Amino acid sequence: MFNKVLIANRGEIALRVIRACRELGVASVAVYSDADARAPHVREADEAVPIGPAPSAESYLRGERIIEAAQRTGAEAIHPGYGFLSEREWFARAVRDAGLVFVGPPAEAIAAMGSKTSARQLATSAGVPVVPGTTTAVRDVAEAGEVASSLGYPVLVKASAGGGGKGMRVVAREADLALALEAARREARNAFGDDAVYMEKYITGPRHVEIQVLADQHGTVLSLGERECSIQRRHQKMLEEAPSVAVSPELRRRMGETAVAAARAAGYVNAGTCEFLLDREGQFYFLEMNTRLQVEHPVTELVTGLDLVQWQLRIAAGERLPFRQEDIVPTGWAMECRITSEDPANGFLPSTGRIGYLRIPGGPGVRWDGGIGIGSEVGLHYDPMLAKLIVWAPTRDAAIARMHRALLELTIDGVATSRDFHLRVMEDAEFRRGDIEIQWLERRIESLTRPNPPAGGKVIAAIAAVLLAERDRSTPGGATATRSSSETAAHRGLPHEDAWLRAGRRDGLRSR
Repeated sequence: MFNKVLIANRGEIALRVIRACRELGVASVAVYSDADARAPHVREADEAVPIGPAPSAESYLRGERIIEAAQRTGAEAIHPGYGFLSEREWFARAVRDAGLVFVGPPAEAIAAMGSKTSARQLATSAGVPVVPGTTTAVRDVAEAGEVASSLGYPVLVKASAGGGGKGMRVVAREADLALALEAARREARNAFGDDAVYMEKYITGPRHVEIQVLADQHGTVLSLGERECSIQRRHQKMLEEAPSVAVSPELRRRMGETAVAAARAAGYVNAGTCEFLLDREGQFYFLEMNTRLQVEHPVTELVTGLDLVQWQLRIAAGERLPFRQEDIVPTGWAMECRITSEDPANGFLPSTGRIGYLRIPGGPGVRWDGGIGIGSEVGLHYDPMLAKLIVWAPTRDAAIARMHRALLELTIDGVATSRDFHLRVMEDAEFRRGDIEIQWLERRIESLTRPNPPAGGKVIAAIAAVLLAERDRSTPGGATATRSSSETAAHRGLPHEDAWLRAGRRDGLRSR
């Protein structure tokens, strides 16, 4: 095992890797931009190195600075986390050329799967089913029109590089094709520095199901089961769960074997994910392979009992996987909500500010992977994800109930967040039945993001209860009255009671 690892990332994933290192007895090195100088991951690491100004192009995307920091601190390996440089073939190669270990797949595997068109070619050659479409980038509108006519509308224009829904447009009719093609190219060029796009048939109403794979350097490649990732807004995942209600044991076996075949064809090593579309007839189609750790990896960890980040490090250090495919059997149900600094009631616009108060949920089966603390500044320089709230329970119904309870416990003051949106998803009858697909959220978005109604007289009653409790505390024998007043207010289910109580404290009231 390594003695020291540098984490080329920030926020919750940097903290996640630091914790994995600590449990393995490995020292950790954090890097940080000027904006993150006081961030939790900087405080938690054994060492921390500044790498530049706040914009990621001047800090977290400067591979040469990160490699230099690793060499200067004596780190033997670099863990890229996800995002930033995690899927850049040139960075993995530069790390290797510098005599360091890249905690991820070989640069050649990243190159093979990094372009969606080359990934489709590789998958096809390995007998992996893909969505009908092109295997090379389309050159112009004329060629795009010919492809669309052969596939039949609607079609999907997609960036060859990158992911996260960038450079992607659904085209329902020929008249919209030229504008969609130009918009997709422009967005792809701005996001990935590559304006190449390809086309595929747009499948209506599929699920987005992905398979986690784990491969060591000695030829073992395993499937760790599926994750359901169909709750998406504009191709951005919002909530994930494992397993999927739509996947039977036999389908899980077939999808797992397909993912393993794709990984073997790419010469893949370490943790990776094959993404599929699953249609209503149970047919699945390969979309792409994410050559890194996924944001949603915790749900797989909770149903398999495997620490994926530790296994990333163990594999990078040359260890063999000690288990077999038949040993991987999902147990129970796990669910993850992405808590972002966005305002769902206002079109998911980003929210900025300072975290004034943070109440983290707890109790049985609850996990919090967060990158914030009280006093954290939330700006516009980076991804709006603040944390991930993950739960495990024996059944899906129990997991939904547990997540609902945990979301009610969660309080973040200082910025708008997606918490209430996730609460409404947990309460939605269709979601509770598992009746979802990738267009589900777009259809339900208005009911799930409506503003909370004004609290009105209940707020006044809550504040009055706090004031009354404080008055009773100041008089002899007032303790019993104080408890009664505050508990009565709490049991009425007053909205955001904690926030109002804290507002009272800031106005000079003592804590009850």
